[in-house]
Amino acid sequence: MIKGVLPGSIAEELGIEAGDKLIAINDCEIEDVFDYHYWVNDEELSVLIEKPDGEEWELLIEKDCGDDLGIEFEQGLMDEYRSCRNRCMFCFIDQMPEGMRRTLYFKDDDSRLSFLQGNYVTLTNMSDHDIDRIIRYRLEPINISFHTTNPELRCRMLNNRFAGEALLKVDRLFAGEIHMNGQIVLCRGINDGEELERSIRDMAGYLPYLQSVSVVPVGLTKHREGLYPLEPFRQEDAREVLSVIHRWQDRLYEEHGTHFIHAGDEWYILAGEDFPKEERYDGYLQLENGVGMLRLLEDEFDEALREAEGDNKVREVSAATGLLAGPYIQKMADRLMAKYPNTKIHVYPIRNDFFGELITVSGLITGKDLIAQLRGRQIGEKLLLPCNMFRSGEEVFLDDVTLADVEEALQVRADIVKSSGRDFIEAVLTV
Repeated sequence: MIKGVLPGSIAEELGIEAGDKLIAINDCEIEDVFDYHYWVNDEELSVLIEKPDGEEWELLIEKDCGDDLGIEFEQGLMDEYRSCRNRCMFCFIDQMPEGMRRTLYFKDDDSRLSFLQGNYVTLTNMSDHDIDRIIRYRLEPINISFHTTNPELRCRMLNNRFAGEALLKVDRLFAGEIHMNGQIVLCRGINDGEELERSIRDMAGYLPYLQSVSVVPVGLTKHREGLYPLEPFRQEDAREVLSVIHRWQDRLYEEHGTHFIHAGDEWYILAGEDFPKEERYDGYLQLENGVGMLRLLEDEFDEALREAEGDNKVREVSAATGLLAGPYIQKMADRLMAKYPNTKIHVYPIRNDFFGELITVSGLITGKDLIAQLRGRQIGEKLLLPCNMFRSGEEVFLDDVTLADVEEALQVRADIVKSSGRDFIEAVLTV
């Protein structure tokens, strides 16, 4: 369905209007945005349009290669999103309470969103036709939730009897030389230990097209009534996981020149171990999955602090974050205050009462928890909030509390800060 056409575009010149439907280009049915962008690049096009009254127009178009028609569609994918067919024992969405906005309960498992937005997919609802299109259109990288390479165990973890054979689709992507990234959500006593060793060994066989794999601990909220009884990892567990990962990193770097398998930041914090150096992260391929975020933040902060010129300006600000990053933000604040002696920075790690204290990342903090724990605290001239607390591109928390609501409740100006160490320094100093 066409939502509109751009002024002065080829589509406007030909009489294409909002409410029309794009049926085919060059006699090829248009399933979604990838078909459209693949075929519209040709210099000569036969475009089939259906008008609202059912009349069909066949438009013959000559244009320069790569020129767009100027059509805007009602949905970004030009198709319905594909929802997940699994009932994973560790699914975070199943652990959310009732009463939140409807979109938070949608479980996507769409390979097209993997390409467009970096989402991870299980491959369980992909057909051979879908794989063919990924290879033909070079939709890469595709991010895949492996969790385990043991077919029987994968069926049990995903609660889907087809989840094991779905792994065969990785073979086709590998043969098609499609670049991939992988993910393992590790569950204590389920896919760790020998199963983790097996998974890493099997996935390494897909190098170099499987570029990286992240291992992250399962997130457990307090809303798990009736769900599979999973247990949180302990410090000794985290140290064992890191031992396995580091051993494989050393081996694979020697054999292939890449560390390949990476541990999420939470493992190092739980284990009480230092984060690896930058070169160990192979260019931060798994940054959005929480791998290397704190290392990168610290390195960016160090560089920006060396370049900064101290002053004696009096300023007082606060920074809210999750329990996970709290100690690291505090160290940064202490070093910044040492260089700027008249600057006072209050760091407030927010406990997650909404999801439970086992959830420690800042991206899952709600506005209500933030307000409740900061009300009456010393905040200063402004409150700094990390951008991952908010819905992408908006000023709204997970519980639909807005940035304006926080400012009104706490009677303070609140600024959203980007995720780099340099941005943190600039946000503090620009008061």
